Amino acid sequence: MLKSMLAPSLALVSALSAGQSLAHGSIEIPISRVYNCYKEGPETPQSAACKAAIAYGGTQAFYDWNGVRQGNANGQHRALIPDGKLCSAANESHKGLDLARSDWPAKRIAPNAQGRFDFVYHATAPHAARSFQFFVTRQGYNPTQPLKWSDLEATPFCTVGTTPLQNNRYTLNCPFPTGRTGRHVIYNIWQRSDSPEAFYACVDVEIGTTLAASEWKEAEPVRAREDLRAGSTVTLRVFDAAGRDVERHELRLTEEVSPAAHWLVRLARRVNQDSRYVRVGALDAQGDISPVESLQGNSVYVRDAGYRFQLDIDKPAAPSSP
Repeated sequence: MLKSMLAPSLALVSALSAGQSLAHGSIEIPISRVYNCYKEGPETPQSAACKAAIAYGGTQAFYDWNGVRQGNANGQHRALIPDGKLCSAANESHKGLDLARSDWPAKRIAPNAQGRFDFVYHATAPHAARSFQFFVTRQGYNPTQPLKWSDLEATPFCTVGTTPLQNNRYTLNCPFPTGRTGRHVIYNIWQRSDSPEAFYACVDVEIGTTLAASEWKEAEPVRAREDLRAGSTVTLRVFDAAGRDVERHELRLTEEVSPAAHWLVRLARRVNQDSRYVRVGALDAQGDISPVESLQGNSVYVRDAGYRFQLDIDKPAAPSSP
């Protein structure tokens, strides 16, 4: 059997000295533009926007999804990054992120009953952090025009300082931006405190109305990247906050060819029926989670903080040549 792992999300937490936090990284929930294209696969992107970005700027930027940065920012973000280059942070290497398009994959988000939202930042390298700032585009923003500083509100709708790290993730609880509906860009800036370096992310979202209260919290998007042949086995493994295996949900495929979106829906239904710890699908305004037949529209939701998942695929050996 040939084994591959799809969207692994169990992270090993590094031992950090006092006063340190992880800086290199990007927004995972809702997923940033650069991280989404990386998750789609730089060599085999799925969305038209990621295909265009890679055709324009190359694949390397998306392997470097955690490095959209300015080394000498020191809070002078508007002076260093010109209009039209916010998403790349004026890095030529990441210029594909600045393409003005209305079809960048966007996550639908809404405030909880308290009018707040949990952003999740996936961090990968240790630095001390001064702040996370979140800006949002003004109502009437046109995504087919290059993103300018004047498209954003002048002040952030949320600023978060030191925050605990768990499984290489920061959960940043923010007031939800008000007076917005439809497609917008949320612009995130992470400024280091031990260096002038800062990191940037454009997050494409569809802003909706208040969500019903739910015990389930989004852990990470889950994607189906390929059709699978008969004899393949797909397994969703669930880990607790200590990294221990607590569940595994297995689906063996018998059809000659199972389309990617179809086998993911079948696996999601099995997980939702049997799991004590996770749900797979899309969260609706009523707080219900249901699978959608889509390559990118599903996420894994957890009840308890720190739980993660990994999707394993075992493929049958290719037939030998006569």
